[in-house]
Amino acid sequence: MKAQVRKLTGEIIHEIDLPEIFNEEYRPDLIKRAVLALQSTRFQPHGTDPYAGLRTSAESWGSGRGVAQVPRLKNGSKVARVPQATGGRAAHPPKVAKILVKEINRKEKQKAFRSAVAASTFRDLVLGRGHLFEGGDLPLVFEDRFEEVTRTGDVISALSALGVYADVERAKGSRKVRAGRGTMRGRRYKQRKSILIVTGNEPLRAARNLAGVDAVTVNQLNTELLAPGTQAGRLTIWTESAIRRLEEFS
Repeated sequence: MKAQVRKLTGEIIHEIDLPEIFNEEYRPDLIKRAVLALQSTRFQPHGTDPYAGLRTSAESWGSGRGVAQVPRLKNGSKVARVPQATGGRAAHPPKVAKILVKEINRKEKQKAFRSAVAASTFRDLVLGRGHLFEGGDLPLVFEDRFEEVTRTGDVISALSALGVYADVERAKGSRKVRAGRGTMRGRRYKQRKSILIVTGNEPLRAARNLAGVDAVTVNQLNTELLAPGTQAGRLTIWTESAIRRLEEFS
């Protein structure tokens, strides 16, 4: 399996052989498990005070009063402490001891990663995710000069020459206010994912302000970046050195 290496102007320089990892079988079940396991490590434990709803003067009136024998507040007849009463304690409140992290076997995790890398070359999957790009075979590979770009305008020019900048504009146009309480908790906006840029040595900092774009090195690459939302087939741009370093994972 080969890939065409292109200049920043979009012209083809030469072809390179792709590592064996790009021949991995597509396993959406493993990819989903690996992404969910990775996301679960970011969950924050939360729970109630163990004594919540129990600090009360409520006592039962006992028998002979013609009412239910449930704890009632001293200064009235309101029920407290028991979960079946209005205003009582929670029956099964969340507990901080709950194990939130999902486990996945090491070999399954590795196979999921290889499968997600290979899936990024499947045209139908990439189009199925809604990505926009013009012609050309996948994967898209730039020469190593792309890693030396320092201006966002130059990155935009290179992406335009490659025919993928329309996907960045698609992500930019998808930005909208989130529905619900999350708008008050630091996650006011939602936005589609766009291109993933993978370099060999240093992440491409000039691309970090582009809408929906993630720029990482090969060592920072994981299954969630390749398959956001557990759906594989993200439009990915590699540099030639990144492809060479990817051979270590084959």
